[in-house]
Amino acid sequence: MADNIVHLVLARTPGAPEGVKGISLFIVPKFLVDAQGNIGARNDVFCTSVEHKLGIKASPTAVLLYGDGKFPVAPQAGGAAAPGAIGWLVGEENRGLEYMFVMMNAARFAVGMQGVAVAERAYQKAVQYARDRVQSRAVEGSSGPVAIIQHPDVRRMLMTMRALTEGARALGYVAASAYDAAHASPDAETRKANQSFYEFLVPIVKGFSTEMSLEVTSLGVQVHGGMGFIEETGAAQYYRDARILTIYEGTTAIQANDLIGRKTVRDGGQTVRGVLARVRETLSEMREDGGDLSAIAQRLREGVEAMEQSVAHLVSMGKGDARAVYAGSVPYLMLCGTVLAGWQMARAALRARTLLEAGSDDAAFLKAKIGTARFYADHVLPRAVALQASIVEGAAGTLALDEAMF
Repeated sequence: MADNIVHLVLARTPGAPEGVKGISLFIVPKFLVDAQGNIGARNDVFCTSVEHKLGIKASPTAVLLYGDGKFPVAPQAGGAAAPGAIGWLVGEENRGLEYMFVMMNAARFAVGMQGVAVAERAYQKAVQYARDRVQSRAVEGSSGPVAIIQHPDVRRMLMTMRALTEGARALGYVAASAYDAAHASPDAETRKANQSFYEFLVPIVKGFSTEMSLEVTSLGVQVHGGMGFIEETGAAQYYRDARILTIYEGTTAIQANDLIGRKTVRDGGQTVRGVLARVRETLSEMREDGGDLSAIAQRLREGVEAMEQSVAHLVSMGKGDARAVYAGSVPYLMLCGTVLAGWQMARAALRARTLLEAGSDDAAFLKAKIGTARFYADHVLPRAVALQASIVEGAAGTLALDEAMF
């Protein structure tokens, strides 16, 4: 597929410090390249195997051997060929892990958006199938079988898929906007504030969006019923594709540990409280008229309170029982994702209501946006209260068994 393959390799130089502080980054090509860019001799790096993955065929990981003598090369200064892969240092010695995380942070965000993408495709597929598949009479009675999209529980599943996908997508776009402002704003304070906001959101976008994609693609299989397990429908492939996303670029727990340790406890909750202040600004704009926006605001307010109480608990515990704090790390990440995606749904509903009142020509789209936000408030945001209970009170159960009891 390519004339050459270039590996970025983390390795140690002789005498490097122990641990991660001694890791450097190298470029190690499959074929050596001369100063003019011409491909030359084979480098002493060899792929011994390619792993077979669950569902994924075009994203290989491999076992590589470096310098075992399968392809001995001549030293650049001349001399006889000998075992040893040749690589070129990237940047400075012992800063390899730091350089790697430049790529990793971009990849974390990208994998989060990959979760949104596969969830969206699973939703589209499920909607089309639900419109076409005719089975059973309507629960209120009908002259004959109806398309399954008429059945209330199919509607519930489709709305869950739609609402979760829209909320995660909107949160990802907000993070991307903050990244742009952090790099392009002419004002230094604006850049600093947006950089902090973006860094807080990255583990949430990655962790919440990929966990969300698992739920959505699983529901997509369920909408298809037995046909969801028939390969020709394609529904199962989305589920398998989504399964790797919670593992790519750091598992959900790794993202959660970053969020709870570096992004919450380290600064005493200052960053997250600043984010929640922005959520409360949105709440202050939502009219309490007894309609959809009131219901959305009520659930979002409960979610904010759950986050505030969880943050207070984690910060107070942060310098004490670390195991108890980190036992709640993934529930904390999911709490943040649930509430902050709900914030974006509330913002969308607020804007949609304003445009409807102004006489927009796109009334159907705007009404659907409000309806989806209302569903998110009624069915997804209530999860926040349960997640808070897991964070504040769940450590004892998580850590209850000794290792030998498992």
